[in-house]
Amino acid sequence: MVKEKTIQEKIKDWEVADLPEGLRLEFANASQAQLEDAFYQDLNFGTAGMRGLLGVGSNRMNIYTVAQTTEALARHMEKQGDDAKKRGVVISGDSRINSELFKKVSAEVLRAHDITVYLFNGPHPTPELSFAVMNLHTYAGIMITASHNTKEYNGYKLYGEDGGQLPPKPADEIVAERAGVTDIFHIKQVAGGIKKIGADMDKAYLEHVKTVTINPELIKKWGDKLTISFTPLHGAGGDLGSRALKQAGFNKVSIVKEQFEPDGTFPTVKYPNPEFHEVFKLSEGYQTDLELAVDPDSDRMGVGYRKADGSYAYLTGNQIAALMVNYILTAQQQAGTLPKNGAIVTSNVSSNLPGLIADSFGIKQFTVLTGFKYIADKIVEFDAKQDYQFEFGFEESYGFLIKPFVHDKDAVQAITLMSELAAYYKDRGMTIGDGLDEIYAKFSAFAESSEATEFPGEQGQAQMAAVMTRFRNQGPKNFGEVAVKTVEDNELRVSKDLTTGASKRISLPKANVIKYWLVDGSWIALRPSGTEPKLKVYIAAKGEDMAAANKQLTYLKDQINQLLK
Repeated sequence: MVKEKTIQEKIKDWEVADLPEGLRLEFANASQAQLEDAFYQDLNFGTAGMRGLLGVGSNRMNIYTVAQTTEALARHMEKQGDDAKKRGVVISGDSRINSELFKKVSAEVLRAHDITVYLFNGPHPTPELSFAVMNLHTYAGIMITASHNTKEYNGYKLYGEDGGQLPPKPADEIVAERAGVTDIFHIKQVAGGIKKIGADMDKAYLEHVKTVTINPELIKKWGDKLTISFTPLHGAGGDLGSRALKQAGFNKVSIVKEQFEPDGTFPTVKYPNPEFHEVFKLSEGYQTDLELAVDPDSDRMGVGYRKADGSYAYLTGNQIAALMVNYILTAQQQAGTLPKNGAIVTSNVSSNLPGLIADSFGIKQFTVLTGFKYIADKIVEFDAKQDYQFEFGFEESYGFLIKPFVHDKDAVQAITLMSELAAYYKDRGMTIGDGLDEIYAKFSAFAESSEATEFPGEQGQAQMAAVMTRFRNQGPKNFGEVAVKTVEDNELRVSKDLTTGASKRISLPKANVIKYWLVDGSWIALRPSGTEPKLKVYIAAKGEDMAAANKQLTYLKDQINQLLK
């Protein structure tokens, strides 16, 4: 077993290394506190791979940490035999700072091991990387992206041969290999023999996106009338997103030109995150019926719609999912294509409402841990057993998947379906908001929120762990006047009914999540982020109508915030 180096040993290694000028200057100008934060740990693999600030250090995204992780992947593949090396790895990246550089480093490290490499030309969306892994039958995939983080970040996602992000076991094996890559400054790289891909893969992917459309006659009727604005937020999704909308038949699409070109500095937004309403500020100037935004790697989608009074409202990820599930199943039922063995898959911190809708159509809901790789695992399981037909998958964090030719969340698919959904309500003389009200009237109203508290640095990690330990050992039996009915602790894999005292085992894998089910049907969950130094708090408040649900949400937010002080 390789002995882990101390912070000072790591700093000394970097001090004597022949660093590129930019990293050398950053190292020379860093304070002791900055150096300690940059070296106190190696970038960890979380729910969505490796993600961190750009810069000097083992706890940063740079050419050395990228090379080290890729070298670990290469060594892992060599242990799998020649077939794995021959099938190879496909590499892509978004528009972020250094994404092209990190793609090149990754490709050349793999080529030094005589591993086949397919390298995307320029920025491409994350879902297309997943598609390419399955289309080319590669052993693995690498996506250079930090998703919706600010410009100071980049990241490294690893995909398995099924096109999904690596599940814990193989990810742990590669992390273990990485610990043995100790000389990160002299990792061999070879430039030759890299296979470039791009246009042909775009064409194949878009051909599959055509299958997302359910009712082409509806689009034929409204394609020239429904007005849509689309922004890729300076990311990789502009080209494929706009082409997908056009091929589906939506002809009144206004591209937000100020945000269309890929630019990793994200000049018009601080947070290139479509769940933030601020990213739609430029979109509002186009005065369209529907506003669509995707994040820099085009795996998340945000939605705004024009209300009857001309103002705009913005949907949560849970609301989008409820609308999508309701539309998919309604349209299939009307077309006579609703499967008898259909299934939707949701994360355990997402809304109950899509599951209630699915149940009303005789469609089963499966719940998995947070991380789209777990949804992908279910799709693979359905295919292997041939027992269920995948209908829809989502996470509350604005990630949706409609058709499983991709095994990750796919905003290109999502904008295509969302546009058809908007046409459906327009055809009925309704806004999207009217459609939500219709769903609430049938199934009860749910108001949800997801908020995060940052715990930066080494001390922050310890503080966050202490908060989770306190809730785990001395958790509340009520939130204000609302009693807790059941506590689910995924770390202990135990669900305890506080009214009866009975306990039962949770079937989900072990994870650091605590969820409180309340007697009124609401729930609160706590989960440390797998990719960022944040403690996430999820709340779902149930009410007879939205006014009641929102009032309860405000009350529960206040209660949990008091407990977190």
